[in-house]
Order: sequence, then C-alpha cells, then structure tokens
Amino acid sequence: MANAGFFQMLRKNKELIPLIGFVTIAAGGAVAASLYSLCTKTDVIVNKSGNPEPWEKVNPNQSQKLITINQEWKSIEELEKVKKLMK
Repeated sequence: MANAGFFQMLRKNKELIPLIGFVTIAAGGAVAASLYSLCTKTDVIVNKSGNPEPWEKVNPNQSQKLITINQEWKSIEELEKVKKLMK
C-alpha cells in the first residue's frame, strides 16, 4: 500500500508530476540506449565462451572508423607470426 501514499503525495504536490515524468523518460532512455548498445555494438560481448576475443577476427584491410582519410591498413607481420604460433 505504499503506492497509495505516493499518489496522495502527488495529489498534494502537483508540481512534482512533470519532474517524475522527466525522470521516468530519462530512465527509459538510458535503458533503451543500454539495450541498443548491447544488441548492436560489436565491442560488447555477451557470450564470453563462444568468442572471447572478437577483435582477432577484424579484417586489418577494412576500415572500422566512420571516416578514414588517407590511411592504409596493413597487417603487422610480428602479430601474424604470434597468432600462428598461438593456434
């Protein structure tokens, strides 16, 4: 019955209604942004056992940035040797 006290407080202090509305919208936006990042971004890992190191599968010849100006992507020979030895 704590909700009854909350609604009685809102009836007495009607100026709190917009504040509660904005806080609710902000919290909903934060949850929506978190879920969006969780579902669409590649740097967020949910399944750690399936692919614990997703950065190993990034193509070094393909740009991962939004805008890349005059930059060449080359694989590092030492890194490739280490990857071969690790497998």
